[in-house]
Amino acid sequence: MPASAPTFAAPPVKSRHAGSGDGVAVAHDSLAAWVQQVLQAPLLARQPVGGGCIHHAWQLQLADGRRFFAKTNGAAALPMLQAEAAGLKALAAATDADLVVPRPLHCGLVEGEAVLVLPWLTLAHGGTSQAWSDFGAGLARLHRRSAAGQPQRFGWSHDNFIGTNPQRNGWQDRWGRFFAERRLGVQLKLAAAKGKQLRGGKQLLADLPGWLDAHDPDPCLVHGDLWSGNAALLQDPPLPALFDPAVYRGDREVDLAMARMFGGFPADFFLGYGREWQLPAGDVRRRHVYDLYHLLNHANLFGGGYWRQAQELIDRLL
Repeated sequence: MPASAPTFAAPPVKSRHAGSGDGVAVAHDSLAAWVQQVLQAPLLARQPVGGGCIHHAWQLQLADGRRFFAKTNGAAALPMLQAEAAGLKALAAATDADLVVPRPLHCGLVEGEAVLVLPWLTLAHGGTSQAWSDFGAGLARLHRRSAAGQPQRFGWSHDNFIGTNPQRNGWQDRWGRFFAERRLGVQLKLAAAKGKQLRGGKQLLADLPGWLDAHDPDPCLVHGDLWSGNAALLQDPPLPALFDPAVYRGDREVDLAMARMFGGFPADFFLGYGREWQLPAGDVRRRHVYDLYHLLNHANLFGGGYWRQAQELIDRLL
């Protein structure tokens, strides 16, 4: 397997800072009555913010000065928001005070609209070396803490989503079989349904379980989609924050691999992680396997050059 890391094209960058677009008129806002009843204050404004390409994202401004973050979509998108809310709750339960995960305040239908409401996070631009090192160490502690006392099984109690694609879970006793069947195998089937038969895909699925099983990782709670658009430092205090997860129990290295894709996190993040919990030998080679999952997912979602990158990586792995 190759030791050098390929370069991958980045997906669109997203943020949680207020946008410049016009807000929704409160008099006609479907959330106004819910805000008044549940948050106990009138809704002053709903302003659009950056939040990705799947849902609409908003800053809710209340008359008492409080702010909240909301995602909305059609009713059919409610399972995606519910899966996100469940993932946030799981991560929040596994963190300590030096790592922020917003706990969902509401997830459900409001006037026929799927809605997820979260605390507002004011994100910083950049950050010090120490702050990013602390971020990495905090993630390592989350991984270690979540693995303690847990049964040796991989997966999650229910399926969730990776972008808008399904992320199949359930439970497996062996990591190699889980990752081959429930991660790469699912993506290769999605590709085949689009008429994309990737050369060497079947051979890779056959070879992979034994190789990954020899690694024998601890089943940690992983974020599952930890690229730089799904994590940030806060402005004040400059604590690290995680959001938009696709959680399951797996090899902690899947988070570290994703964190290096698409431009990646600063080097201090990885140094901080390694000082807290060093990665075992062979992590660079395993990283390429974990990268393939996200490359295939991006190819299935967006097409274009991601197909070529996925094929090139399969060729390298074989």
